[in-house]
Amino acid sequence: MQVPLYIVSIVVLVLLSAFFSATETAFSSISKLRLKSLAKSNSKRSKVVVKLSEDYDSLISTVLIGNNIVNIGATTLSTLLFAILITNPTLAPTVSTIVMTLVVLIFGEITPKTIAKRSPEFFAHLSAPIILVVFYILYPLTWVFSKWQKLVGKMFKNRDEDSITDEQLITMVDEAKIEGGLNEYESQLICSAIKFDDLTVTDIITPRVDVVAVDVSTSVNDVLLTFADSNYSRLPVYRDNIDNVIGILNEKDFCKEYIKSRCNNDSNKQLKIEDIIDTNVIFVTNVMKISLLLRKLQHEKTHIAVVVDEFGGTLGIVTLEDILEELVGEIWDEHDEIEEDFTCIEDNKYLVKGDCSLEDFFKYFKIDKDSKEYEPVTLNGLVVTLLDRVACVGDVIDFENLTITVKTLDHHKIDNVEVIVNSAIEKEEENE
Repeated sequence: MQVPLYIVSIVVLVLLSAFFSATETAFSSISKLRLKSLAKSNSKRSKVVVKLSEDYDSLISTVLIGNNIVNIGATTLSTLLFAILITNPTLAPTVSTIVMTLVVLIFGEITPKTIAKRSPEFFAHLSAPIILVVFYILYPLTWVFSKWQKLVGKMFKNRDEDSITDEQLITMVDEAKIEGGLNEYESQLICSAIKFDDLTVTDIITPRVDVVAVDVSTSVNDVLLTFADSNYSRLPVYRDNIDNVIGILNEKDFCKEYIKSRCNNDSNKQLKIEDIIDTNVIFVTNVMKISLLLRKLQHEKTHIAVVVDEFGGTLGIVTLEDILEELVGEIWDEHDEIEEDFTCIEDNKYLVKGDCSLEDFFKYFKIDKDSKEYEPVTLNGLVVTLLDRVACVGDVIDFENLTITVKTLDHHKIDNVEVIVNSAIEKEEENE
């Protein structure tokens, strides 16, 4: 009669062990975001789950105490059972230990935890009412252990930072995308927003050599041609040289005044650019955060900022569109010419624009380096830095597993390079 009773008791205790193990895994795996969502629910069981999760230290103490009680109880009954089944007093404890270790590991730990890990919310709701009752039953023991936890906590203070870093946030977004909570576009938008505050004007500047600007003394016809050729809606206006920017000329304002002057047919009144330009020019440095610049442009109700160097000279310009593109990606209008930075010529051979960003270059060719470790921000700058001189057509450099050849120049700036991926080096690295 004793043997069946022992067996039934051991089975019940192992099932309880599985219950405690699954509960522990379920409450530790359920996401905080999901808990906040459950807190707004009207379900009584959901409110119990939230209540238990908020007092996680007491919950885990209850689960561990209950789990240890049932495991010790199952082990004790197993020893008594095998003492009856095996007459050898030395062999019985050994067999009991081996059998109970396997049973508890498989049915009391591994299996329930694996299942609970896959459906933490379901198991948390399932076990919440029962674990709440156990919590009140074991409250005296839980209270003692909670005091012990506080004592240990004071002795060993947490030295890790509680704040979440940008890298951790990006990892959370990637996990949400993998699990299907976010689509590709949403995850890219969130990641761009997280990285947004780390970017400076240097990362998005239109350099001086690429800036289309007009002198204040430029004739009306030449200004019209400049607007038509550039397809820009705003042009910086300078006096004498581009280091002395005095205003921004808006195409809409210019055309409106031009049409008025033509319609009035007043030959005595000559249209002057100086009378039309917006003299409220924003000057910024290249190290300014673009998040601050965005707020400044919004406050000043303007679209262009002029970037100056330490000597007061013009480094380039930054537009509102440049800033927004860092958040939402490239913005194309009907006048933009779409140019690809990377063109595949044949297997392992590519034609790359010299002004492509170093970050995009590293990402495209899967170079395991941080572009921010390098002073240049473009491929052109990297090649010139590695050459240690002004580039010439035909110059060849080796970088990582790439062979880079300068193909064309635009004045002294690299226009296009040919990039060959050396697969032999790739295979050698893989073998190493």
